[in-house]
Amino acid sequence: MRRAPGALDGGGGTAAGVTFARMARRWGTASEGDGESARAGGRPAGRDGDGPFPDHPELAAGRVFPDLELADHGGNQRRLGELIAGDPTFLHFFRGWWRPKEQAFLRRLVALQDEAEVAYCRFVSVSVDPPPTNAAFRAGLGARWTFLSDPDRVAQRRLRLREATDTVNDPYVPAAFCLYPDRTIHAAFDGYWFWGRPTNEEIRQALRRISGEVRDDWHAPAQ
Repeated sequence: MRRAPGALDGGGGTAAGVTFARMARRWGTASEGDGESARAGGRPAGRDGDGPFPDHPELAAGRVFPDLELADHGGNQRRLGELIAGDPTFLHFFRGWWRPKEQAFLRRLVALQDEAEVAYCRFVSVSVDPPPTNAAFRAGLGARWTFLSDPDRVAQRRLRLREATDTVNDPYVPAAFCLYPDRTIHAAFDGYWFWGRPTNEEIRQALRRISGEVRDDWHAPAQ
């Protein structure tokens, strides 16, 4: 059953051994049969060393993203699977409200939210900021999607997405994932350098491709 619009709610220096080329490149595809297949349908799982996070093969395309449970901007415990609610989803981890790069990227994402809502797609953003801070930042941006808070870094440790170069704030490394409704990763992006982050057009095309695969009525029932 179709939902009304509103579906969204529901760099610095380089670290040792990490090159600009690796940080900037985006996940493409893996060979079918490499690694653990995420679905019976055979979406390829990433191989060790592939994708934008070579040391994190569990975050490569074809793998199933963990079903995180964190407090939302209102202080309510929410599961990622609940927020996805059967729709293509853009999942975004950011350093915090205080970084100009995060403000610039999120303003760009706000410009895409009207399209995402009427296309029945979701956005979810995650940071280590507490719920009141995320709520204020969200309101100031004019964002209508859910912001999740991980001030105790529980999910950050589970995902191993701590930005190692910032030992003062211990934020998330900027990262983004386009997910199928079952949380299978379609595409992953390493945003440590700003140009490593997906453009709105890349997000649009990824969500369009996922929608075309999962919507049974993608082709109009014309007579």
